Amino acid sequence: MSLKKFSGIFPALFTPFREDGSIDEKATEQLIEMNLRRGVKGFYVGGSSAEAFLMTVEERMLVLRLCSDIVGGRATMVAQIGDASEDKALRLASFAWSCGYDAVSAVTPFYYKFSFENIKSYYRNIAEASGLPLMVYYIPSRSGVSFTLDQVLELMDPDYVLGMKFSCQDLFTLERVKSAYPQKPVLFGVDEMLTAALAIGADGAIGSTYNFMPEKAVGIIGAVEAGDLAEAQRLQAEINTVVACLFKVGLFEGSKALLSMMGLDIGYCRRPFGRVSAEGLTLLREVALPLMQPVK
Repeated sequence: MSLKKFSGIFPALFTPFREDGSIDEKATEQLIEMNLRRGVKGFYVGGSSAEAFLMTVEERMLVLRLCSDIVGGRATMVAQIGDASEDKALRLASFAWSCGYDAVSAVTPFYYKFSFENIKSYYRNIAEASGLPLMVYYIPSRSGVSFTLDQVLELMDPDYVLGMKFSCQDLFTLERVKSAYPQKPVLFGVDEMLTAALAIGADGAIGSTYNFMPEKAVGIIGAVEAGDLAEAQRLQAEINTVVACLFKVGLFEGSKALLSMMGLDIGYCRRPFGRVSAEGLTLLREVALPLMQPVK
């Protein structure tokens, strides 16, 4: 599997919802097409940003099929099929193969305190069920599952493991993983630290904010490759100004509200998420929106 195929910027794709809570196919297409025009390498479908764990398995399948059909081979497609339930993950893994995805990814099984042996078995079984390369999804801040460096390296070792989505601020571990497995892509998942991660060896990034400002992240990659640290820092500062706003108003709720302000209505987040307050909307409109490119 080509390292280049899994390098670059991948939006962790949002799921647009209509007012009645159903999935909005038209808005999904508009979101994907906007990102393709702005230079993304691929899409990470069905992750945290998609509100996947607030959906039924059938809805997750619908989104996987819909996104694959819209992209139609124009970009690299990674299906996040992980779940606390291995049976659900296996069902989704097999379905991702039928939809033509390039790889599957799976968050570590969460909530219950599964053993490391349980987790290794979970990943092995997913790889067998999908018949696709597997990208481990490591996000300790949300999953509540943390590993030692030796455990991360052990998860990366099997031939069926393509690489890792590394959503953790521990850049020492990221660098050690890339040093041990330079041929396996590691895509970084902390948008506000992208420049630092690229400098230490990350192959690209998967993130929520790349749904609506991927051109800034694509620009950072270009600047880092060109050795233009000042430009990378400038773009990172713009991303971080927006991220700071989102942290105040709610990351996912605020992101959807900001996209609406840009001209693409993808609805609201599912409950128990709420809606952005009037004060939060003012903050987004006055601070974040001026840094955005309008949706065309």
